[in-house]
Amino acid sequence: TSPAENPAMTAPAYLVVEMHITDLERYKAYMAEAPASVKQFGGEYIVRGGRQETLEGDWNPHRMALLRFPSFEQAKAFYDDAQYKAAREKRLGTTEYFNMVLVEGVAAPV
Repeated sequence: TSPAENPAMTAPAYLVVEMHITDLERYKAYMAEAPASVKQFGGEYIVRGGRQETLEGDWNPHRMALLRFPSFEQAKAFYDDAQYKAAREKRLGTTEYFNMVLVEGVAAPV
């Protein structure tokens, strides 16, 4: 049963981000603005930097973030919102790479 088939179930969504910051001073402007946009759409940071260790495979991201949103649609609305677009503009030229994937989580009864 999916959330679409059963409204009593809800599936959170997660933004998985890996990045390599190359200009931390300029990147700080993005870091200062992004959280307000995240909060506006019911999102929260689960991981924002911090200690990490590769346990299997050869994936070794420089820095990671993980955000949780109440739904896939709310995460997409966050990403497409003008406020976050303005924050993303401040990020331009501050990273070697910035990869972001949106994935729907496991639905659980409300």
